[in-house]
Amino acid sequence: MSAVRRLVVEADGGSRGNPGPAGYGAVVIDAATGETLAEAAEYIGVATNNVAEYRGLIAGLTAAKALFPDAGASGPDLEVHVRMDSKLVVEQMSGRWKIKHPDMKPLAARAAAILPQSSVTYEWIPRAQNKHADRLANEAMDAGRDGRQWEASASTAELDAPARTPLPDRGPPGDAVAGAAKARAALAAARGGSDAGTLFEVDAGAEAAASASASEEPEPTDVTAAPQVGWAAAPDLGAPATFVLLRHGETLLTPEKRFSGSGGTDPELSATGRDQAARAAAHFAALGTVQEIVSSPLRRCRETAAAVADRLGLDVRIEDGLRETDFGAWEGLTFGEVRERYGDDLTTWLADPEAAPTGGGESFAEVAERVAAARDRLTARYAGRTVLAVTHVTPIKTLVRLALEAPAQAMFRMELSAASISTVAYYGDGNASVRLLNDTSHLR
Repeated sequence: MSAVRRLVVEADGGSRGNPGPAGYGAVVIDAATGETLAEAAEYIGVATNNVAEYRGLIAGLTAAKALFPDAGASGPDLEVHVRMDSKLVVEQMSGRWKIKHPDMKPLAARAAAILPQSSVTYEWIPRAQNKHADRLANEAMDAGRDGRQWEASASTAELDAPARTPLPDRGPPGDAVAGAAKARAALAAARGGSDAGTLFEVDAGAEAAASASASEEPEPTDVTAAPQVGWAAAPDLGAPATFVLLRHGETLLTPEKRFSGSGGTDPELSATGRDQAARAAAHFAALGTVQEIVSSPLRRCRETAAAVADRLGLDVRIEDGLRETDFGAWEGLTFGEVRERYGDDLTTWLADPEAAPTGGGESFAEVAERVAAARDRLTARYAGRTVLAVTHVTPIKTLVRLALEAPAQAMFRMELSAASISTVAYYGDGNASVRLLNDTSHLR
């Protein structure tokens, strides 16, 4: 029996604009030791995220093959385990998802033809575990922006790579091999060919067109940023976890525009706020789409959530991560009063998301961290379901701006009325789509 050389390929790609300036990165790793054996990165001009991801895969598989060109002949057998944070590429290359975009098929065919598909398996990993390839892709895009070529000798990508442990000595799972064969057959059929004999002949013209236009599922515009999806989610991703974000109804502090966070004041709904909650409840009852309800622990949200829950016959789960910002010494004050008493602190807070309100409040960065953690918990718990999340101004704006990959200062550009509705959908690959913002039509 011939020896087996086991490799891991990690690949990533991104586009700053989707389509826009794009690049990919790939790294080949010795599965037994965790040692980096090869790196590849390239700026590819204007392309979509999907194209960049596939180009990263192609580069990684090509580099793996180049390390052992005689594998399977006079040299050792080769097993390659591909790890990517692109759910689309992983599922399509594993044969579980169809490849619908005609311009994407040549890229998948090219990747499938590099190595025998029985020797390649695929695994989706979270973006945080793909930092090495992620950094390579961004180095390539930075190089393209500056009008130069990426150089391996100047790369610092490996410094950001998470610590690696050797993979257990195991062969490719049977279903992965079968999935690869299914993908190969499907791709061949799509091109009007056969799975017998040679695999695929890539149409260079179609691949060039794909680089400028193909996008089956828009992915992040920068692979270092929080993920998002564009205006149209591919059906292959399945039903998203849909967050219907309901800001609580008015309190007595709301019309006066006073800071009302979680650091001291916990007002109840006013008469107007209770009416708004009832109108929201009637609205959701008429729609019939809400399946679960979660709420901030603060009273004004619990009261708003209870009004909807009573109408829908649902329970309310409390999620502490959805509470409002702790505004410290600013609690209960108007913006003008804060400007008068704590002008320097307010100016810093408005300019720096790391700055906290006077007196030990929370910075926007701290709020974003806990809100993102709550988002991740809820999307995992309610995958494929529609969840009403009753919360506050800052958490809602934070969820929206994270989905849009906007800077923290973007929250000052959003209007969010009492008892308004916003909606964000979260897909199985971690991407998000903003569908609605500050809708108050149900209150009229």
